[in-house]
Amino acid sequence: MPNPSHIVPVMVGDAAKCKWISDLLIDNCGVYVQPINYPTVPKKTERLRITPTPLHSDADIEHLVDALHSLWSRCALARQVA
Repeated sequence: MPNPSHIVPVMVGDAAKCKWISDLLIDNCGVYVQPINYPTVPKKTERLRITPTPLHSDADIEHLVDALHSLWSRCALARQVA
């Protein structure tokens, strides 16, 4: 999803799975990512809000990518390129 901000939205499209992934990321991986659900965004456009900072290392980003890859499969979510 094109975005002029440093905030990175990752589309999920399912409110329950969005919250579940966010919970799993913090509980199992030590990564805090905000779930953004209705009414903040329209239903079926639920997303994770990732906010990288200059303090995040390449290793931190790789850890997040690996965790998301694993959880996406576990949650049976489609992978799409924007």
